[in-house]
Amino acid sequence: MPDHPGGLPIGAGWVSTVDTEEIVFPYDRSVVGTAPVGTPSLARRAVDEAVAVAREVASLPSRIRRSLLNDVAAALRDRRAEFEHVLVLETGKPLVDCRVEVARTVVTWEAAAEEVSRLHGETVPLDLLPSGDGLVGFWKRKPIGVVVGIAGFNYPLLLASHKIAPAIAAGCPVIVKPAPQTPLATLWLVHLVRSLAPLPALVQLVTGDAAVGAALTTDRRIGAVSFTGSAAVGHRIARDAAPTKTLLELGSNAALVVAEDADLEAAVDAVLRGGFYASGQACISVQRVLVVAPVAGEFTERLLARLDEVVVGDPRDEKTRVSALIDPASTERVAAWIEKSGGRRVGGGVDGTVLRPTVLLDVPDGVEAWDEEIFGPVVCVRTVSDVDEAFAAVNASRYGLHASVYSRSLKTAFRALDELEVGGVVINEVPGFRSDTMPYGGVKDSGIGREGPRFAVEELTVTRMAVLRP
Repeated sequence: MPDHPGGLPIGAGWVSTVDTEEIVFPYDRSVVGTAPVGTPSLARRAVDEAVAVAREVASLPSRIRRSLLNDVAAALRDRRAEFEHVLVLETGKPLVDCRVEVARTVVTWEAAAEEVSRLHGETVPLDLLPSGDGLVGFWKRKPIGVVVGIAGFNYPLLLASHKIAPAIAAGCPVIVKPAPQTPLATLWLVHLVRSLAPLPALVQLVTGDAAVGAALTTDRRIGAVSFTGSAAVGHRIARDAAPTKTLLELGSNAALVVAEDADLEAAVDAVLRGGFYASGQACISVQRVLVVAPVAGEFTERLLARLDEVVVGDPRDEKTRVSALIDPASTERVAAWIEKSGGRRVGGGVDGTVLRPTVLLDVPDGVEAWDEEIFGPVVCVRTVSDVDEAFAAVNASRYGLHASVYSRSLKTAFRALDELEVGGVVINEVPGFRSDTMPYGGVKDSGIGREGPRFAVEELTVTRMAVLRP
């Protein structure tokens, strides 16, 4: 396992904690390490330390911030295999997905470095009214202040990086709180950053339960909170943190529409890839498939015939695509939702600790498997009369993160771009496609704000207007 000081990285050093917690490998429930457990008092101490260095962080030259971000990217590249190993053990996610996570994390740090040089304002014409004659106006972007980043368990390294790297680029000190189940890779990442940073308190980390999160997010000295997780928790954070700015990347039940003119084999492949990667524990994995009636029979037949292609087993095996969910409680919840779905089940069942890939046919509205985010290896397939009905079903959800449409028609593609109430529309590819440089976020209950280094830096800075009479 990674070598870093014991305790939590708070202030200039590492602070010991009274309690520790065992981190288990979800596949066989063996203990893979221990992690320090933070407290609300330690969270408040981290805020004190961040506030104390905020002005110094904001004044770091652009070249220093850019160099740090590039150095972290290089360190991640050098330790790529070790990070992949840690992620497999603490998340139980298949190795193939952990490799993708580390690669995307490197890109995120590199992209954040590029944004440092783009952090500038522009002049404003003030003489549109006579009162502005002789005045010079311009605006610039200033750091929003201390940033609190709270990451989910499914992509712990990547999600933490989407909080930390843009904060550094923007000139903000950042306190990150990883999910209790998956703190190991993030602790190591923060250690790497602090070992390279001009001042360690630029980045701090606090573990712990909801009380720790509340101590961080309700402190009025915080400039912004960036949270990735469930809609219910995100809504509570937004209420409790107000008027502090909150950026929320919440849940989804991403839909894939198969039009009559779709390439059916490509659409089937998309469901198999996009519905079961990361064992279905991804907010933009395919959950709902809406197939127009003329091709529904053939599509469903092809999909079910290939379901056994999805390899189930030990996540350390390169061939595995579905393994254990993060904990037994999650497996029990998903299995219960399957039983209550009202749809015809194909596949599924629990094999040891692993819930096998499941397809549910003709799931009705009003059940959790269709209405909510299932966060497991489950895909629901419904037949609809036409694309109009499919688009209406996509929009009927309270979520709106990503959706995709398979069609050969440009008209259908541009209709989707105009009509689907989601943050991202993907044509002829899985809704789970995400480049870490694009704006990423949702509408409705899927969140507020956008991630991606360029867009996150904008969220973590504020405009300051200057008006001068020479």
